[in-house]
Amino acid sequence: MRTRPIIDWPRDGQPAAAAGGAVGVGPEPAVAPAEGLARIRDLLAGGGVAVLSGAGLSTESGIPDYRGVTGSLRRHTPMTYQEFVSDEAGRRRYWARSHVGWQTIARARPNAGHRAVQALRAGGHIGAVITQNVDGLHHAAGTTDAVELHGGLDRVICLGCGQLTRREDLDRRLHAANGRLDAASSAVNPDGDVELAPELVEAFQVVPCLTCGGVLKPDVVFFGENVPRARVDHCFDLIDAARALLVLGSSLTVMSGLRFVRRAARADLPVAIVNHGPTRGDEHASIRVDLPLGEALTTLAQELDAS
Repeated sequence: MRTRPIIDWPRDGQPAAAAGGAVGVGPEPAVAPAEGLARIRDLLAGGGVAVLSGAGLSTESGIPDYRGVTGSLRRHTPMTYQEFVSDEAGRRRYWARSHVGWQTIARARPNAGHRAVQALRAGGHIGAVITQNVDGLHHAAGTTDAVELHGGLDRVICLGCGQLTRREDLDRRLHAANGRLDAASSAVNPDGDVELAPELVEAFQVVPCLTCGGVLKPDVVFFGENVPRARVDHCFDLIDAARALLVLGSSLTVMSGLRFVRRAARADLPVAIVNHGPTRGDEHASIRVDLPLGEALTTLAQELDAS
């Protein structure tokens, strides 16, 4: 499977489960923080550890995750690829809300966790970095070859001619067409979406591709859309070349990320998970720790640098 499947959105505070399995089946119990960090430090000391990061790594930069305690899936269903390509009103709603939310994404800066990942990479402890995030914060922290599995919000692609352009250029065009919009809520979702008054959405003017007049879409993989095959295969190669896999801030609810944990487990590679709450990959983890990522990763980077 090479899609981000449509999942059962969480209701009444319950965790989400993707088609094909429940969250945290047969999990490895989370260990005490000190013990867990020591074991992860020993794992990183050998080098060649691949990282798979999720939205939980960016929460300390002011971008909420989808499925945490305050995750946006408790309030909001993300845009799906099927709705975006087939429904003009859906595209208008997406671009209106994303036009406002993009400002928060654009202003976000890497946090201690992103910087620690880069420090560990520079020290030879971490090899490949694969991220499920679309916020560009790994790149901004200096990990410029981090693989953005689901693309990046800083780019826009035309569904007609395939031309890629910068999001900031589109933002200027949308501002010229619509002026300033005020969000009803300052809370931004991981896809850059915010709540917006219906009358503002209905009046919003969407702009077309300047080259062919086609439909513009952020260069990200929406829920229900295929992750490009070449990108998936590249990530599999990175996992195959690693000594271990470290998962940071991902619930692994959808197969898009979980498949890499399963790949590592089938190859008998150690899997370590640092995440708030259970994940769908816990049954494959030899180490599972529940700690704030910025603090934990900074501690690991400092200890390994001093050793």
